[in-house]
Amino acid sequence: MNAKGIPVAVINPDAPAESLESKQPELDNGVDIASKEGYFSREYMALEWDKVWTRSWLIAGVEADIPRVGDYFLFAIGDESIIVTRTEEGVRAFYNVCSHRGARLVQEERGNRKVFVCPFHSWSFNNTGELRRITDEEYFKPEVIAHRPGLKPVACDTHAGIVFINMGADPGPLKEAIGLPEGYLEAYRLDEMKVVRHVRSEWGANWKVGVEAFYESYHLHAVHPETRGVMGDLNVQYDLYPNGASRMIVPLGQPSPRIHDQTTVNEGLKMMLEDAGIDSSGFDGTAADVRRAIQEGKRARAQRLGLEYDRFVDGQLSDSWATGIFPNVQIGCHPEAVFLMRFLPHETDPERFYYDTMTLIFPVADGSYKPPAWMGLPEGTDTSGKVRPATEHYGIEEDANLGLVLSQDSSLLPIVQQGMRSRGFDGQLWSEQEQRLRHFHVELERRLAR
Repeated sequence: MNAKGIPVAVINPDAPAESLESKQPELDNGVDIASKEGYFSREYMALEWDKVWTRSWLIAGVEADIPRVGDYFLFAIGDESIIVTRTEEGVRAFYNVCSHRGARLVQEERGNRKVFVCPFHSWSFNNTGELRRITDEEYFKPEVIAHRPGLKPVACDTHAGIVFINMGADPGPLKEAIGLPEGYLEAYRLDEMKVVRHVRSEWGANWKVGVEAFYESYHLHAVHPETRGVMGDLNVQYDLYPNGASRMIVPLGQPSPRIHDQTTVNEGLKMMLEDAGIDSSGFDGTAADVRRAIQEGKRARAQRLGLEYDRFVDGQLSDSWATGIFPNVQIGCHPEAVFLMRFLPHETDPERFYYDTMTLIFPVADGSYKPPAWMGLPEGTDTSGKVRPATEHYGIEEDANLGLVLSQDSSLLPIVQQGMRSRGFDGQLWSEQEQRLRHFHVELERRLAR
């Protein structure tokens, strides 16, 4: 029960304490009203860059994008461009800048190069960072280049198939920084998944507005009314972890308690049954039976396809385990696919951000095994994983074709941003349905105060 006697949602009350599904102990993050200045202040934006973005472990990409030695991709954040590459010794990261005159070495977002050549004066560097050749080296005084200026490294580490970088001088261990329990992300085998769509679109709000919108289900009934037939938005389990990490388990395959009809198998529930490989026309249960049917259907399909689903509890097969990693990540975790979202700050404008999404699928040669429909893959998307698609870039006024739900969010967030500027707005008031937001801000303020 919470302070008002309302039961705290627990997806599986019988889950053992060591289970990844178990409810975490409640945390008291206070009741303070958050200041609104951080959403449009350039001074605050600069402070975040100095104290958060350049000192935190950030998700730069996924290992699936660099399977071979020499493969690389670029990670852009703020004014920085970082090369992430696979070497003979493992994954490394370097600032994408020539140590001679500062030119960007690489322009293409991904490719395969064991040698990086500067386009300005053709200095070259091995993909391990060492200086390979200085053009006309005999014209340099030895004292100028005695340190053999190679590429400047960036701290880099991997976890569960995800590549993290940290621009800080002494970042500390990645695993401790993530904050999630051992085995949490590993269960999904992201290292075996393939990127089937990657979109970076510009949205008209501060990056924190983006994080906040995706860290709660409180807005679903109002902004996404079509979800009311398929999501238990008042039955959500919220869990808070160390270092700003958090999650919400949103039960899918059941109507919202907000609607009267809890019996009819509506069109949305039928679609979810079909996604699980179940013929909805022959389903004779009620809406209350759909979630369990999805779990059983997916287990049966996994057994038929030779997939190992023993590592998943039933809820992971049906529900959305929306998992946040500080400062700017939400991962929608499903056995079939993972929806990796990053909320990246704009280079100069605190009232804009980049919504960067990657959809990764566990490749299976079976037409019924596909990402959940809510991930918004356009019709005809190649989900075989055989070819890594190019990143799609969209400006603030362009339609990124992200699907109905995400389009609704992209339209609403600028309205939120505009309203926060008003003299009539004093600061955010968070309910227990928004406890992940408070947890995020407590961690943010802690880091800004360092």
